[in-house]
Amino acid sequence: MKRGKKSLFVFMLLAPVLFYAGCKDKEHHALISTEFGDIEVMLYNSTPQHKDNFIKLAKSGFYDSLLFHRVIANFMIQGGDPVSKNAPDGTTLGAGGPGYEIPAEIGAPHLRGALAAARLPSNDKRSSGSQFYIVTGVKQNESELQYYQDIKKIKYNEAQRNVYMNQGGYPGLDMEYTVFGEVVSGMEVVDKISQEPKDPGDRPLKNIRMKIKMID
Repeated sequence: MKRGKKSLFVFMLLAPVLFYAGCKDKEHHALISTEFGDIEVMLYNSTPQHKDNFIKLAKSGFYDSLLFHRVIANFMIQGGDPVSKNAPDGTTLGAGGPGYEIPAEIGAPHLRGALAAARLPSNDKRSSGSQFYIVTGVKQNESELQYYQDIKKIKYNEAQRNVYMNQGGYPGLDMEYTVFGEVVSGMEVVDKISQEPKDPGDRPLKNIRMKIKMID
């Protein structure tokens, strides 16, 4: 896979789109490898606790052989539950973690390609210590975006609105979960995984394992 070929929707969108464009810290990229291909993600310096935790887990091999255990077409794919590594077929997954949670660092929207932290229901919106999801989503229209702005008391900027309408995403999750990175290449892999046949609990019928390594 050639580094440098960044998906157009990303840097049209998320570097200026989010609230942190002036940050000059080193970028950190990770490669999520699957049998369907590789997904490269960039981690945000604006969410330092999530970034540092993901780097720590990736470097330790924590994610290696874990499953994408939940897939929903036109929504997202989710993985990072350590229980999934040796879970028998049909086992319900999604409650496992490394034994800690991460304080919320909420801000960035759930545009297509967003890398976000899963969480259990809680008032403080703390994130799972290891589980993450990647948004596929659907294209939004003006009235839908206005609805979410009104109920969530937020204001999308022009770039964010353009991406939601022309690329897609899932604004219903905005201000509820921490987005801590973005896909810079391999969204076609995410789409393939999201379309896999699954059981009634959204677990793919075929085990889709991952391996994650830091690449800079």
